[in-house]
Amino acid sequence: MRDELIRRFEDFGTRTALYEQRTGFTYADLLDRIRRVRDRLGAAGVAAHDTVVVNGDYSLDSIATLLALYLNRNVVVPVVALNATNLDTITEYCRPRYLVKPGAEPDIQALEPPDADSAGRLGDLSAQEAAGLVLLSSGSTGAPKVILHNLDALVAEKLKKRPRQRRNALNILMVLMFDHIGGINSLLSTVLVGGTAILPEERVPDEICGLIEEHRILVLPTSPTFLNLIMVGDYHRKYDLSSLRLITYGTEPMSEELLKRVNQCFPGVRLLQTFGTSETGIATTTSESSSSTYFKISDAGVEHRVVDGELQLRSRTQFLGYLNYPDDSLTEDRWFRTGDLVEEGADGYLRIKGRAKEVINVGGEKLLPLELESILLGSPHIEECVVYGRPNAITGQTVCADIKPKDGLTRAEVRKHVVEFLTGRVEPFKIPSKIAVVDSVEITSRLKKVRPLPGSDPA
Repeated sequence: MRDELIRRFEDFGTRTALYEQRTGFTYADLLDRIRRVRDRLGAAGVAAHDTVVVNGDYSLDSIATLLALYLNRNVVVPVVALNATNLDTITEYCRPRYLVKPGAEPDIQALEPPDADSAGRLGDLSAQEAAGLVLLSSGSTGAPKVILHNLDALVAEKLKKRPRQRRNALNILMVLMFDHIGGINSLLSTVLVGGTAILPEERVPDEICGLIEEHRILVLPTSPTFLNLIMVGDYHRKYDLSSLRLITYGTEPMSEELLKRVNQCFPGVRLLQTFGTSETGIATTTSESSSSTYFKISDAGVEHRVVDGELQLRSRTQFLGYLNYPDDSLTEDRWFRTGDLVEEGADGYLRIKGRAKEVINVGGEKLLPLELESILLGSPHIEECVVYGRPNAITGQTVCADIKPKDGLTRAEVRKHVVEFLTGRVEPFKIPSKIAVVDSVEITSRLKKVRPLPGSDPA
């Protein structure tokens, strides 16, 4: 498998592997950089199966470092923003031997040696002579989960796909993060078949749309929230995005109203809902249509089932386990409980209704935020919104909404409009009791809305 990766890169040769800050690098350049990084790692004492933290975002050097560590059978922990909290978590549960900051001359720092008896699941990878990948969850509900993958398994799935002919090679934007399963999937899906990865300097609509125009991008992998940012800022009109043939969206559910907006703003572009988790990898999917929020998991390597309304998955690229949490999300027969509530349609199609942990319970009546957000986005005066629950002494929880208006309505006018717009469209308990007017809806580095959980207290 490692020989196959090297052989493919050699065969791709002068094809452009990636663009970084408008500079193109060929597969020959990438392979040369991988070999140089391996030499530096060896000189620094990095041995096979050592755990190595890679601190950086997408670049020629970070990609070369990731692939060099894969070839060297290391356990790699990519982290874009390294801070004291996640470094402490990584140190405690991964026992890394080295920290690498990629560059033309990589900064390789030796760390405190791990305890001899701390191998655990990492030791299992060593016994299999496999490389490992450690991902950190977003940590929105506490300390991030430390998720261990077999990197050999992830690479093997991509190597099953035939290399693309040069004339059919795709330019794909690396919009999703380097330390996120979606970002790793985008990268491997691109370079292992001879495509070109376009690396943005910033993940903002202006930069992304400029790169689409400049490189005549065909495929844009992104999230519903980011698509909305593009549309409300009119970036789809400021730039020539006519090269786009496919927009794939994931990381969070798409509301039906927002999907209508996307179809209106990107006529002729096929829309595909993707689905995956940090624990099971990204599954191949088929959307019922570009205008439908129903999709089907059409991946031979992924099984799915729905139990009590919750989607459960089992895949060939499934994680090996958490290093700092019990594997409570796995059933006894190793199905992963995604926490996503779904509606089953005809012919195996599914529609994501929302996360189980986001359900708002108002005196026994239940609401999923996505339902109300989709209705609110149908208002001509609402640009973006986020719905969530807060504790309430009488009803247990109450419905709240942060609203970003489209026009110059006052706060009082926005609150009045929301109540009037929803009255008659939804049951009374779904009308927010607290409506805040905001300048923007906060999003994470993974391009998802920040949604307070129903049981959390106000900040």
